Amino acid sequence: MITDFRSRFGFHTTPFTREFAVDQRFALGFFDENLTALSRAIENRMSAALIAPAGTGKTALLRALAHGLPEARYRVHYVKVTELSKRDLCREIAVACGAEPAGNYPTLVRRLQERFLSATAVDGVRPVLILDEAQDLRPDVLSILRTLTNFEMDSRLVLSILLAGQTPLRDILRREAHESVARRLAHFAYLRLLSREETLRYISHRCTIAGAATIPFDARALDALFEISCGNLRAIDSLAFKSLELAHDAAVSVVDSNHLAQARKLVSP
Repeated sequence: MITDFRSRFGFHTTPFTREFAVDQRFALGFFDENLTALSRAIENRMSAALIAPAGTGKTALLRALAHGLPEARYRVHYVKVTELSKRDLCREIAVACGAEPAGNYPTLVRRLQERFLSATAVDGVRPVLILDEAQDLRPDVLSILRTLTNFEMDSRLVLSILLAGQTPLRDILRREAHESVARRLAHFAYLRLLSREETLRYISHRCTIAGAATIPFDARALDALFEISCGNLRAIDSLAFKSLELAHDAAVSVVDSNHLAQARKLVSP
């Protein structure tokens, strides 16, 4: 069935999935500008934030960022945040960094700082900590950024932290109680929804990297993809994939607006 699905539309690989190489990502001006700015902040051993609505490419940007940091110079640690206490979050970070995840909160902080200092002084690499889904950080836990980046009375830049999260993170960092944390962030990067023209180019790009010589969507289907998804990358992928399945089941080689209407009912709650 999968082979038939691909061959009907001329695909070599399954389209519109999350499985694509970093160098196959869709090139967007604002995406690349944010990637450059975040890379520059890390190169300067500073911390930053990436704020993006759900489904706008946050994970793709984080992958591109980690991919672009030379392994000989950087050691990237990734932690997906949940509503943990300070101690439990430190334990998660310790596991990601290969440090001993036992002990109370002060002990864990000290152990992590020693680990990061060792990476710099002994291993000759710069540690980078990505805290994803940071909008779920409890307010009292957010101060961990200030604590973990404080080396020798704030006189040394050792660890770069990238807070990545959905739009509520912006409001959290704007609160007066978190001003000291926000001021430690050298750059705030923002992602947005795609425009109509960008959506069309994105669909064409995803079809091309999957091996199709032509775009298997007619003009009205492409319009429907943008109108329904509102330029949300995740929604585009889900709708496009489901509508291709429906067209395949109907034994046709071009997706029309009726397939999109059906797909909308099947991928939306």
